[in-house]
Amino acid sequence: MKPLEIIAKYYKPRSKSYKILVSHSTLVTEKALKIAQNHKELLPDLEFIEEASMLHDVGIFKTNAPNLYCFGEFPYLCHGYLGCELLVKLGYPEHGLVCERHTGIGITMEEIIAKKLPLPLRDYLPVSVEEQIICFADKFFSKSGDLFREKSVSDVRKSMQKFGNKNVVRFNEWCEIFL
Repeated sequence: MKPLEIIAKYYKPRSKSYKILVSHSTLVTEKALKIAQNHKELLPDLEFIEEASMLHDVGIFKTNAPNLYCFGEFPYLCHGYLGCELLVKLGYPEHGLVCERHTGIGITMEEIIAKKLPLPLRDYLPVSVEEQIICFADKFFSKSGDLFREKSVSDVRKSMQKFGNKNVVRFNEWCEIFL
């Protein structure tokens, strides 16, 4: 699998959206691989982490996110399951699950119902260690603002707080495991 070739199917290379996606994904990949290499006891699949990290946000082009130069029809929150659908069609269902499950610290079906989120009704929680590592690494980098600034743990906690204490607790649990 060649993630950049897959990305190039949906994003014009050298376009602003391509540069944002690839820059962000590269930083997430580097952090995820570093975490995985520091936690060999978890037996993470490094090749899978490298591929899936690069593709975790592939679905953003289908969303209406003008700040990312994406002008699709769906709300940004949908980029995960939309990316999953793309990768499943290409024969990469496990990579697709990373797309689907990386948003926030994961989203439960109960949260979708309670908050009336525009997502198909199911749980979107990272399950495998690889999914968890990628989801965790993703929290440290933004696609808007300063793309290359890594957020501090404190900054990530603050951003998680607006989605509820349960998210902060889950993030803190991952800090204990991955840092």
